Amino acid sequence: MERARKLANRAILQRLVSSTKDHSHSRRLSRVSDSFARAKQEKLIGNNRHHACNVRSRSISVEALKPSDTFPRRHNSATSDELINMAQTCGFSDLNSLIDATIPISIRRKEMSFNTFDEGLTEAEMMLHMKSLESKNKCFKSYIGMGYYDTHVPTVILRNIMENPAWYTQYTPYQAEISQGRLESLMNYQTMVADLTALPMSNASLLDEGTAAAEAMWMCSNIHKGKRKTFVIANNCHPQTIDICMTRATGFGIKVVAVDVKDVDYGSGDVCGVLVQYPGTEGEVLDYGEFVKEAHSHGVKVVMATDLLALTMLKPPGELEVDIVVGSTQRFGVPMGYGGPHAAFLATSQEYKRMMPGRIIGISVDSCGKSALRMALQTREHISAGTRPPATFALLR
Repeated sequence: MERARKLANRAILQRLVSSTKDHSHSRRLSRVSDSFARAKQEKLIGNNRHHACNVRSRSISVEALKPSDTFPRRHNSATSDELINMAQTCGFSDLNSLIDATIPISIRRKEMSFNTFDEGLTEAEMMLHMKSLESKNKCFKSYIGMGYYDTHVPTVILRNIMENPAWYTQYTPYQAEISQGRLESLMNYQTMVADLTALPMSNASLLDEGTAAAEAMWMCSNIHKGKRKTFVIANNCHPQTIDICMTRATGFGIKVVAVDVKDVDYGSGDVCGVLVQYPGTEGEVLDYGEFVKEAHSHGVKVVMATDLLALTMLKPPGELEVDIVVGSTQRFGVPMGYGGPHAAFLATSQEYKRMMPGRIIGISVDSCGKSALRMALQTREHISAGTRPPATFALLR
């Protein structure tokens, strides 16, 4: 065994020595060939030195070395020549002359400084910047509730509804070019809200529950033609809803009073409406049957902020004779998203349909006699930022 190991080591050593000799030989050959090639090149240059003046070095512009994923290069389709042609068509020599004649000097800023954003970021730089901001977020489990709940949408719903091209469009939901597929989803959304609230009219979604409650407050004021200036909110409503209503009431000239449900007083005769939460922000479920009758006996309209998912088990507001119902559809599959807005709804009776915010989708007949969906009623814009698309359609059918 020992003899075999010695023979093997000797063979390996001989192989290493021979390979080293081969490399040195190749290096000598390489040096010889390099010297021969260098001498040949110098001779060629010497014979053709009078042509050297015609030889030009290749230049590289500074622009070519800059990043190619800048916003203008990637997204602005007009070239410099096209911009000049457009300006000349308008009677100006270039784009700057057009701007000088259009925008008064008095409203311009001489210079703008944005620190690191002064010259604009490339798409790659912006992605890195956004990721650095994202890394600062901290995810915690939320036990607050107050209208926001964690959700889960099955993959089959995402694939066949949310990712179905027939159900979405490149247009924003309040433009006339909205697709029939999206109109169908909005129609289903309205139908679901009307069924669960037991009220005949529902719009095609609003911004969020707080602003929907503010819309209902404004409707109560309009129903009384602005003669009653007080709006009462039960203190078991979500705190964000109370705050939003108070903020909006300042612009409307409405006085908001937040009290316990049992302490609501109609003696002043100045109350236009009252808002209650069903279930309450802490989860309590109250029977509002007698409360609604008492409010109506004083000519006061009742607004109920509710949870649609809870209404699958609770008595619907329509059967309690509530006038206006608002709420959020966040629980139907939309993540909480750090408290961002979620599609809300507003349902009411036929009597107040002309006062409803947003739009109502209806079924009509086209010129060929086929059924077609259309925007049946558009009363006015939502007070915050126009209508919002429905949260999801996971439980619409």
